[in-house]
Amino acid sequence: MFRAMKKVVVVTGASSGIGLALCERLLSEDDGLHLCLACRNLGKAEAARVALLSSHPRAEITLLQIDVSNLQSVFQASRELKQRFEHLDYLYVNAGIMPNPQLNLKALFSGLFSRKVFHMFSTAEGLLTQDDRVTTDGLQEVFETNVFGHFILIRELEPLLCHPDIPSQVIWTSSSNAKKSNFSLDDFQHAKGHEPYSSSKYATDLLSLALNRNFNQQGLYSSVVCPGTVLTNLTYGILPPFIWTLLTPLIFLLRFFVNSLTTTPYNGAEALLWLFRQKPEFLNPLTKYHSATTGLGSNYVSPQKMDLDEETAEKFYQNLLDLERRFGAIRARSLDSPSQK
Repeated sequence: MFRAMKKVVVVTGASSGIGLALCERLLSEDDGLHLCLACRNLGKAEAARVALLSSHPRAEITLLQIDVSNLQSVFQASRELKQRFEHLDYLYVNAGIMPNPQLNLKALFSGLFSRKVFHMFSTAEGLLTQDDRVTTDGLQEVFETNVFGHFILIRELEPLLCHPDIPSQVIWTSSSNAKKSNFSLDDFQHAKGHEPYSSSKYATDLLSLALNRNFNQQGLYSSVVCPGTVLTNLTYGILPPFIWTLLTPLIFLLRFFVNSLTTTPYNGAEALLWLFRQKPEFLNPLTKYHSATTGLGSNYVSPQKMDLDEETAEKFYQNLLDLERRFGAIRARSLDSPSQK
């Protein structure tokens, strides 16, 4: 087991995109920390580890296999972390999916020639719908991947995160696309809707607020971040390559007017890194921290108040606790299975 001699940071979805850029920036900030890459694909995770070590050869980087869309995997990974560590300083819950995104071309082109063009590129509001599916756990895939799998991970890691004398931070990669209008307590998995990604990100904002209410006194603090509009594998899948080629000059021009167009994973990780430097007890739980980039390429953090209320957040949290009880058998089986090597 690793002793709490150095900061321990776990990042889910660390093998590419914003997660990998965050890891690079964290090591540039403090290469004395212990960085754990928690990824579904260990091959990609090992490639990321090699790349990080090439620029930070003294860094201590370990791997953990976890698929947050599969609860048995989450329970097994949680057990492994509890065997390795006594305390976690930072848990970046970054892994997420936007499956089969479909672009509303009519909304795109009408928005391009309207006064809403800046808002459209800032939030993608009304532009994207997704086809969701059900996982082997019987849950909506976007909800389980983006919200519930991470919720279970946090619940299982409470012994490592809850130390009143040593604060821990849980930091969520949320989105400006987290819209209250797309979320319902009566359908919090968004099984009946067509914007599960937006719903899931609003759900993470609610959950973060509830975690602060329930765990701040135990030393666990939660924050949410919007990385801005970043061109990653997730966003490149929305449009054919030739469309991106046509849009790229426009995107860089719009950066002079829309600072949420961070475009690169490095820029998108700005707010995630900024939170690494903060004392969590002084952060506002109703604030979302947005990565922003000026037209000339300078990065900064823009705090913005979220459209949340504590009553809804607490009700959602209790709904998740009720849902958690359904999976006690899976948890029990994971405790009986061999641990990762």
